[in-house]
Amino acid sequence: MLGTLFGRKAEFDLFSAGADDCHDFSRLHGERFYKGWGDGEFHSLLTQSSVFGFSARDTNASDRDLGGFVIAREAGGEAEILTIAVSDKYARAGLGWRLMLAAIREVRARGGETLFLEVDEGNDAAIGLYRKHGFKKVGERKGYYSDGRGKTSTALVMRLDLR
Repeated sequence: MLGTLFGRKAEFDLFSAGADDCHDFSRLHGERFYKGWGDGEFHSLLTQSSVFGFSARDTNASDRDLGGFVIAREAGGEAEILTIAVSDKYARAGLGWRLMLAAIREVRARGGETLFLEVDEGNDAAIGLYRKHGFKKVGERKGYYSDGRGKTSTALVMRLDLR
């Protein structure tokens, strides 16, 4: 359960991601990242057998408002978080934690032994979340992210051992 929003408590359930989620994922991804992915990119990913994801949707809203989502891929014992986004409306309300936990559990269920992700070195909230889940920095990719105005930043490569 999350805090009050416009006089009601927002409650979220997690659902397996599918093709019907592509438009909502694209919209939220575009709000959270400079280079947002389009509907087609999400559809292409979600139709691959090695790719899975989860959406967090408000169970009280008639439109089942999207609070956040995670997309990951697992193959040959290794997995990676491809992207995760939580709406600004629900930031710091535990959705990121729940989405990451769902992804980690699914990776384990698929036989994954390690889980990787990349995060902008300036995204302290995300780095804190990942560290709380046990991820450790294992590398850097300098100049990996661009803000569209000529400024770049380093991507931290993080790893979680699941064995």
